[in-house]
Amino acid sequence: MHSRLTKILVEKEQEIRRLKRGGGPAKKGLDVPPVRDFRGAISVPGITNLIAEIKFASPSAGIIREKSDPISIGRIYEKSGAAAISLITDKRFFGGDIDHLSRLKKRVSLPVLRKDFIIDPVQVEESFVCGADAILLIVRILSEEKLKEMLSLCNDMKMAALTEVHNRTDLEKAIDAGAKIIGINNRDLDTFNISLETTISLAPRVPGDCTLVSESGIMGANEIKMVKKYGINAVLVGSSIMGSDNISAKVKELVDAGKKAG
Repeated sequence: MHSRLTKILVEKEQEIRRLKRGGGPAKKGLDVPPVRDFRGAISVPGITNLIAEIKFASPSAGIIREKSDPISIGRIYEKSGAAAISLITDKRFFGGDIDHLSRLKKRVSLPVLRKDFIIDPVQVEESFVCGADAILLIVRILSEEKLKEMLSLCNDMKMAALTEVHNRTDLEKAIDAGAKIIGINNRDLDTFNISLETTISLAPRVPGDCTLVSESGIMGANEIKMVKKYGINAVLVGSSIMGSDNISAKVKELVDAGKKAG
């Protein structure tokens, strides 16, 4: 595991302790909005659906886009044809904010995925209270027992879980735990290098009743056309959209590519 990821997980443990000391997510006093169908939104047959991500920075890329209003960006995503929105809420390393989640949910009609390093049930509860329709669960950073617990909790709350795998061992653990939405991340967690060969090699091993998402390294039509051949239902794209001079045009380009790919 890369040292950057280790550092992030140390920070997450501290955030969890602070959240629990503060009385947990119920203290936020928010009205919990109805959960939207994330899996249905990204599984429209015959096309490669787009999960458009709001991400201002990352440890590997640095600043991707100067801080701006995430709600405005989310509304552009919706108007431009995205199937769902991924919102990164990690503040220290990715420039996100959990407070953006509830605000975004109120201003768009698309399902919203909370993308963060979720390693404790209290974060799942926090996600639900703040309006998440789905959360990211990274298999590599969770024990088998913890992964099953998190998936069960999501099921109880009617939230979806995008269960992220990086290799065959991760995939087998996700399948054994009962994951139904599998995200194949093309970024190697040891080197941080990206290769679409990860999707190509793992996708055929995923059970047919699972929804498949390819993450990282999707830049445009060529990559979408490539992964669709392997049964990918959706792609999650952040950097190439957020780094674009014209966000709306980029989203439309990716959406159109998903409809034409094959």
